[in-house]
Amino acid sequence: MNIILLSGGSGKRLWPLSNDVRSKQFIKIFKNNQGDYDSMVQRVYRQIKAVDSDARVTIATSKSQVSSIKNQLGAEVGISIEPCRRDTFPAIALAAFYLADVQQIEKDEPVVVCPVDPYVDASYFEALKELSDLAQNGDGMSLMGIEPTYPSEKYGYIIPNSADKVSKVVTFKEKPTEAVAREYIDKGALWNGGIFAFKLSYILKIAEELTGFDNYKDLYDNYASLTKISFDYAVVEKENSLRVMRFSGQWKDLGTWNTLTEAMDETIIGNGVMNDECENVHIINEMDVPVLAMGLKDVVISASPDGILVSDKAQSSYIKPYVDKIDQRIMFAETSWGSFKIIDVEADSLTVKVMLKKGNSMKYHSHKHRDEIWTVVEGEGMTVVDGVEEKVSIGNVIRLPRGCKHTIKALTDIRLIEVQCGQEISVEDKEVFDL
Repeated sequence: MNIILLSGGSGKRLWPLSNDVRSKQFIKIFKNNQGDYDSMVQRVYRQIKAVDSDARVTIATSKSQVSSIKNQLGAEVGISIEPCRRDTFPAIALAAFYLADVQQIEKDEPVVVCPVDPYVDASYFEALKELSDLAQNGDGMSLMGIEPTYPSEKYGYIIPNSADKVSKVVTFKEKPTEAVAREYIDKGALWNGGIFAFKLSYILKIAEELTGFDNYKDLYDNYASLTKISFDYAVVEKENSLRVMRFSGQWKDLGTWNTLTEAMDETIIGNGVMNDECENVHIINEMDVPVLAMGLKDVVISASPDGILVSDKAQSSYIKPYVDKIDQRIMFAETSWGSFKIIDVEADSLTVKVMLKKGNSMKYHSHKHRDEIWTVVEGEGMTVVDGVEEKVSIGNVIRLPRGCKHTIKALTDIRLIEVQCGQEISVEDKEVFDL
């Protein structure tokens, strides 16, 4: 099975755990069988492999998410990187050419496209295998429609021509009012979950017709010139012959704190305490300080280095415009080499806790406007400062005056406290060199 997972968005509705670097799909809140916490993308990837160990998974995403994907999933997963945001049709077209030209997938193989972040069980991925088989045995496109559990105003609807498990599509309907949604459901309508399947050759032909490019490199190089348009508008709603397969298993879109907490196995993640008078309260705390809740009802409390949210669960769905007003600095991020957390900000200094995974290293670089001091608090590494190598371990302090070239390689997992000092501290103040 070939699967393209669409991974987009900044996830501001799940602030402060999500930001422009860490979207909602990378937040670790789902406990796995080993007792550790998985993110949405880790959970979905693990579920795919459990159902089909040979599945080829490609994630279509932006540059800002690549480090988080590599950090959480490793190097095995394929990544189709969008040079800039251009909505779902260009993203799927680029991913299709990535499969054909980079992954060398045969053009008669079926491909399934779906979002990266649904909350589902194994039956969903078994259904994706069935959808893939439909695509293998047909020449057009097949969809998977979700059996509605309530008259939602958040989703578009697929109107099939029968109640059979697989039937032809009559039409599509935009997000309706609740009353209209009830009418659709009475007629057998399905939620449109953005799940498609087709042979690779099918989408490559359409991609070439609509973009004017016939290979991965040319499409990638000219990506910014493409029109922003969804896959639904560009392709799906213009098809005259579509099939939809019903799915009645578990499927949730965990796009808000209200829906996310419904799927959590625990009421407290991290350092938190609540008294017995609390009812339907969830605490998610990534900070090193305790959170105490007393006598609250229907509330979510979320704390991270980026900020603290205390909200009525229903009201938490309307968080985005208020988050847009916050002047934010990214205080925590996972990267392909490890992670960093800003733990103190002053007018002329910045203190960062850095974790490098074994075998990884920083780029060899220098700064013009700041000095740095590294203190090793865990593990062992090898520093290179102006060409001079030195092994370092717990307790070692490395002073890095502005202008010097420096890096560190992790011989084991290693943690540093990095203090940046200067009147002008900026992420742009960095020059990279070959080592």
